[in-house]
Amino acid sequence: MIGPSGAVKVMIATKPVDFRKGAEGMAALVKAEMSADPFSGTIYVFRAKRTDRIKLIFWDGSDMCLVAKRLEDGEFHWPRMQDRAMYLTAAQFSALFEGLHSKRVHTPSEMRTPVKAG
Repeated sequence: MIGPSGAVKVMIATKPVDFRKGAEGMAALVKAEMSADPFSGTIYVFRAKRTDRIKLIFWDGSDMCLVAKRLEDGEFHWPRMQDRAMYLTAAQFSALFEGLHSKRVHTPSEMRTPVKAG
């Protein structure tokens, strides 16, 4: 999958939600539970009670998009949860969406520039 760039915000709901909800129901959850604007362009990530399912909603500028994914073998590896909602980096989101452990994703450290060669 070609994932979002580093400029995109990704917000994850910390509690499982009812996956029978469609895009409108998920957008209502974004407002009520996450105190966020579903039309901001942020990718909102939801999990089901079953750990092999994930749903995303986001506003693409003209329509609300709903993406659902179910792993055939395995489960999604969620980061340690905080209260209500939390942000993920683009790299953490890509790892989560592919079913990889987010512990393997490291934030880039600042690269030191040498003062002079030799």
